[in-house]
Amino acid sequence: MILLKGQKTDVTKGRNVAELVLHFGWTTANAAMGIDAAAFLLSDRGRCERDEDFIFYGNPLTRDGALMHTGSTDKGAKEAIKIVLNRVSGQVSKIAFTLTIHEGERSGHYMQDVSGLYVQLTNSVTGEEIFRYEYGGDLTKETAIVIGELYKHNGEWKFSAIGSGFYGGLAALCTSFGLEVEAPADTLEAAAAVETAIPSTIDLRKKAVQFTLEKKKLTGVVARVGIVLDITGSMQPLYRNGTVQEVVERILAVATQFDDNKSLDVWVYDTEFSRLPSVTERELGRYVETHILNNNAIHKFGRNNEPPVMEDVIRKYTEEEDSQNPVFLIFINDGGVVKQIKKVITSASVLPIFWQFVGIGQSDFEVLKKLDTMEGRVVDNANFIHLDAIEKVSDEELYDQLLNEFPSWLKEAKQKRIIR
Repeated sequence: MILLKGQKTDVTKGRNVAELVLHFGWTTANAAMGIDAAAFLLSDRGRCERDEDFIFYGNPLTRDGALMHTGSTDKGAKEAIKIVLNRVSGQVSKIAFTLTIHEGERSGHYMQDVSGLYVQLTNSVTGEEIFRYEYGGDLTKETAIVIGELYKHNGEWKFSAIGSGFYGGLAALCTSFGLEVEAPADTLEAAAAVETAIPSTIDLRKKAVQFTLEKKKLTGVVARVGIVLDITGSMQPLYRNGTVQEVVERILAVATQFDDNKSLDVWVYDTEFSRLPSVTERELGRYVETHILNNNAIHKFGRNNEPPVMEDVIRKYTEEEDSQNPVFLIFINDGGVVKQIKKVITSASVLPIFWQFVGIGQSDFEVLKKLDTMEGRVVDNANFIHLDAIEKVSDEELYDQLLNEFPSWLKEAKQKRIIR
């Protein structure tokens, strides 16, 4: 179905639909123009009642998992927002979907410079296209658009095709939906302020980490935190759809509570490895897109070979940056590992590094499942957990599993004088 501006259509009536995905597409001749899709969850007053109900790349997931902002896997589309209908709060009466140009007024970029604007709604489970809405042909100097609204009517979800432009960009949109902007909404400073003032989900995740630390008696522990990310071929969809970006944010929340410099060290690997810039809250935004996907120096989507990247982790923490603080290293892998990692882990058992392996997907992880029974180590310095779909695991559950064996390693490593 092709929608026209002003048209309303049924989405769930007469259909068995549980999950929806909106794919947002556009074309620009100027590569420097930044365009972002977003969603505002609105009450029956037409307002965003909480800052966290504004979903965009800096706050990509609602706490209840109802909405998730990702990159689009649909050919031609740039971004996507997934909606799990039965998770949408009863306090939400409609969801407004928008598109904005980053600092459009300041950069002299306007919607008249963007072509091929469309949104496509699909059934996430079956892939069925429910409708496609092409819009924007009548826009000129606007820097933001309300594309349309998904709303409840008589217990069913419907969609209203709006396509109305806004002047003033993101700040104007936020003000119109009831979010407070410190500066006047028609100033450039306000637009910049909104993009930095809207709290990220990482604030909520830091609280979840703190709760877990208290439960496991880890408060006050200082540790360096690093993450090794599998970037073999089978991981490609998870990089493209935003799952890896979200994993980085979720682990950064751990680093902010453990590490005195509140940063997360990052490696990626396939047959080769790269040590990347550490990530902090300030640089988090599009870390995966900027430093991994768009980084041509990184070898990507080949086969796996873990020992070289593990040796580099050891080199960084024991030779280049020798410290008395322990290291909590999260190792993300989706297809099993080579058997040679046993030798690396065994020889590293005298070092102040705890290896927390996380298997995602449906591989058998034969080697990793045997970590706890591996012999020849001074201390048990490694643990493995299997999360079939990490994006569906709540923050609380993830942190509880991640930090389950770290306390016992700390105790044993102190007894063996590996750490102080």
